[in-house]
Amino acid sequence: MCSAFFRPRGLPWIWRALLGLFVLLSLSACELSTRTATIEVRVQADGQTRTVRVPVGSTVREVLERVGLTPQPLDRSEPPFYQVVKEGELVQLKRVREEFITEEVILPFEQQLVRSESLPLGSTLLIQEGKNGRQEITYRVLYEDGIETARSVVKRVTLEEAQPQILLVGAQSSSPPVAIPGRLVYLSSGNAWIMEGTTALRRPLVTTGDLDGRVFVLSPRGDYLLFTRKSTRPPAEEINTLWAVSTDPQKATPFPIRAANVVHFADWLNNTTVLYSTVEPRQAAPGWQANNDLYRVTIYTNRAGTPKRILEPNSGGVYGWWGSSYAISILGQVAYSRPGEIGLVDIEKGRLTPLLQILPYQTYSEWAWVPPIAWGMDGKTLFAVVHVPFGAPVPDEASPLFDLRALGLTNGTHVNLVESSGMFANPVASPLRTQGREKAYQLAYLQAIFPQQSQQSRYRLYVMDRDGSERRLLFPPPDQPGLEPQTVVWSPQPLSAEAGYVIAVVYSGNLWFVESESGRAYPITGDGLISRIDWR
Repeated sequence: MCSAFFRPRGLPWIWRALLGLFVLLSLSACELSTRTATIEVRVQADGQTRTVRVPVGSTVREVLERVGLTPQPLDRSEPPFYQVVKEGELVQLKRVREEFITEEVILPFEQQLVRSESLPLGSTLLIQEGKNGRQEITYRVLYEDGIETARSVVKRVTLEEAQPQILLVGAQSSSPPVAIPGRLVYLSSGNAWIMEGTTALRRPLVTTGDLDGRVFVLSPRGDYLLFTRKSTRPPAEEINTLWAVSTDPQKATPFPIRAANVVHFADWLNNTTVLYSTVEPRQAAPGWQANNDLYRVTIYTNRAGTPKRILEPNSGGVYGWWGSSYAISILGQVAYSRPGEIGLVDIEKGRLTPLLQILPYQTYSEWAWVPPIAWGMDGKTLFAVVHVPFGAPVPDEASPLFDLRALGLTNGTHVNLVESSGMFANPVASPLRTQGREKAYQLAYLQAIFPQQSQQSRYRLYVMDRDGSERRLLFPPPDQPGLEPQTVVWSPQPLSAEAGYVIAVVYSGNLWFVESESGRAYPITGDGLISRIDWR
């Protein structure tokens, strides 16, 4: 072991110089001896164990380099690469490699039980077959010296979604049967059902479980149902398809209309002709770009003819990207409605005739408001919801006020029937009835509970004479929650002299009847699954 030398004082300078030189030589010798000192270390790697001598103070990485081993990026050692080794220590180099493995696995389908009063108690109906899905899973697998030590998922890709098996389970109806005229159809859990003769007699029309409810309307005689189904293709390629089905149980096989992307409108011009409008799917909100077109197609026995274009695709005016709607009168007249305009359609010449300019409503969102319109039963009046200014400081386009107005087609008069009805008043005229020597009808409409927040408000059902007189609240009563916005349906004939005509509504997912004369209201279903109705 090296020791320090102390310089004595008082010696001549020559002696002090000699002593200094001696000290320097001693320290260099000490450092040299320390550097050349070695220790013995064992190295275990690649199935071999070897012994090597390395300088004192060497790290594990330097030991491995001494024996010619180069660690790869994933390799690890025990002790770690940065640690200084000691005499007799064992250094183990673990060779680590990664591998990515892709496997395809099955996604088992689920079973969904849906309670429905449309079936007898205790019975079941399979409305959608279950189908397993497929998923591709990519794993990162780590191996140490050839042995798997870790496995983790780095990516999942669903190749095919699982389709649940859906079973309708019959439930006891909570309401006594009611005799009804005509045919009443309703949409429940993506399936179409029909009542005929009595509310107790219910049978399925379409049980594919994929009806989207955008179109759900009976032909004037009630012998066909027009409806839309979700497309099997991605929504960015195709939104839905248009179909029809006979209400005759012997012919009830759905058939396509050869039309797709029908979002806003499809209806019956007469018993054998359908009109419809289309959009183009888009990935951006709202999911489409409207064509604002109009097509006509003839329906034969369980098949559709070739569609014929009536209106060419066009911009549709203000907010035309959202789309136009149309209404057909009992006489075959066609009216159109756009965010900024209401008018008539000449289906023979393919021409539009504006009747009324509408103040467009600025929603500040990814949708546009289209004025609801409805024909009077005499074909001489068009009822419409119009947007009216609120006044300063509210900009006109953002006004929260909407009125229900009657447009006289013979004399050109415009009459306000209801102020502040709400944007979704959705007027519907009753069938014609005789009053003295003239034919008359009533008008049902929805009144917003909070007119200045009618976009979010619930509504109550009102009925009045066609001139706006005799206005009455029918349903629901003021102490009950209101209706969701919808288009209600009149019965084709009176149920009785006391009940008069009945208005069918959807309330809390159930079908309700509201008698127009007595105001009596009662539920027809209780399973809470209904979303659309029609009655002819």
